[in-house]
Amino acid sequence: MPRTPERPRRITLVRNGPLLVEGPVEVVGDDGETAVSRRFTVAICMCRRSRSYPWCDTSHRTRSKPTSDPADGAGCPAADRTGEGDRL
Repeated sequence: MPRTPERPRRITLVRNGPLLVEGPVEVVGDDGETAVSRRFTVAICMCRRSRSYPWCDTSHRTRSKPTSDPADGAGCPAADRTGEGDRL
């Protein structure tokens, strides 16, 4: 659904995971480089471990300690659904 003044773009914060942003999106990095994704939902990496930065590739999972509490967990189940964005 397109963004309108009545319906702002939705951003979802995932504990120990990426930002989920309703797409399409254009991300401008601190170096000025622009990355574009036309996906419906985009996972933006917050830990900078992703090999496809700024898109989340779930690399944050491999460096986290296992836990029995999902709230302290190492994962972002939504990242599997969104995958990697379109590259430049």
